[in-house]
Amino acid sequence: MAADKNIGAMVLLLVCGSILLLAINPTEAKVCNKICYGAAAYMTCPSSGNTQLDPVCNCCLAPALGCTLYESDGTPICTST
Repeated sequence: MAADKNIGAMVLLLVCGSILLLAINPTEAKVCNKICYGAAAYMTCPSSGNTQLDPVCNCCLAPALGCTLYESDGTPICTST
């Protein structure tokens, strides 16, 4: 009888683990490099139009898709994807 109880607990653990693994989608994980663009003077994002925003460290850390970091002379550095 003790073995029957252990099998039930193992099956429950297996089901819960499977649900957790399905809930985590590794293809959506975003890995950002630790390179900071010190030359970035400002950034723009589609949601803010042409408003010059304070820049983030790099495009990977930008708050939205399509944000672009610029140097002080207006040269684009990168665009978030």
